Amino acid sequence: MEIEISDFTGCKIALFCGDKLLTILRDDKASIPWANMWELPGGGREGDESPFECVAREVYEELGIHLTEDCLLWSKVYPSMLFADKQSVFLVGQLTQNQFDSIVF
Repeated sequence: MEIEISDFTGCKIALFCGDKLLTILRDDKASIPWANMWELPGGGREGDESPFECVAREVYEELGIHLTEDCLLWSKVYPSMLFADKQSVFLVGQLTQNQFDSIVF
């Protein structure tokens, strides 16, 4: 699945494994938005990353698992919640049971 966007601030992904939705608890730091709240994996774009490269890197950093592009089911571009006049990308993907079992927090 290719997402046609060249200028975006970051990505979030809803990852399903069967009927389970993967969520993470944000760090409890006053310096970050929505500290100590549950959210979906993802984060800010680095360099010229594509939306998939951005979310795959973030998922690996946060959960220690590798995503492949064939796991993607859906995507949509939305206005950024943090930056006026910018865009973010929301994706939905499917994890295998092996990937789910390999998550490292």
